[in-house]
Amino acid sequence: MGGMGMLAAARPAGATGEKRTGFYVLETFYLQQGAQVERMRDYFSKLALPAMQKVRHNGPVIFLESLIAPHMPQMVALYGFQSLDEMWGVHTRIHQDAELMKNFEQWDSGEPAFDQQSSTILQAADYSPEIVTPADPPKTSRIFELRVYHSPTWRQLKALHERFAGPEIQIFHRVGVHPILYSSTMFGPNMPNLTYLIPFESLAAREKAWDAFGADPEWIKVRKESVDKYGQVSAVIQISLFKSAPFSPIR
Repeated sequence: MGGMGMLAAARPAGATGEKRTGFYVLETFYLQQGAQVERMRDYFSKLALPAMQKVRHNGPVIFLESLIAPHMPQMVALYGFQSLDEMWGVHTRIHQDAELMKNFEQWDSGEPAFDQQSSTILQAADYSPEIVTPADPPKTSRIFELRVYHSPTWRQLKALHERFAGPEIQIFHRVGVHPILYSSTMFGPNMPNLTYLIPFESLAAREKAWDAFGADPEWIKVRKESVDKYGQVSAVIQISLFKSAPFSPIR
């Protein structure tokens, strides 16, 4: 990654001094059909989540399983941290815990649990909401839509963030789209980009909300003004749909 990646297009969450979740690690595991799915469920529920709890990580944690994605099946873990120092501290405490590492080595001693893994560090935008872990998670899993908007230039990514932070969020909320995370990739693929995550109660609710958004007169006006001023600020859009895993703290 080049040095430009450190110059975030939007200020990080917590830039004004408040303690917020400013960074997220997005881990994606690309699987084969069959036993790998159950093996990764065991890894997340019996190893990764208990490890986070043991080292007293209090940030948001979400585990997702793919419904529609470029690679099927795949599973995703999203871990939130207030700072990069906190992220590295959690990593270090886990790897220094002999019991946790022994459990991981025993799990890893069998057949490969995934084909490959990718890790991305996301920097939350200053307008991104705080993800709150509910004390009593809902019984049923929601749909989570992960959208990655690649911009041709860092200047256009900044314009994209400004559009989201301004009128687009108000239009989103009016039509039933309520993202829980807006971010830029600091380390990872498809840079520069805006990555955001949206929960929906069902696929039907998702379809209804996006149909309303696409037909909204204010959105049509805002989009035209943005294209006229900055050009096409999102050159490639990648969309994946997931459901939250039953053991995910945020469902």
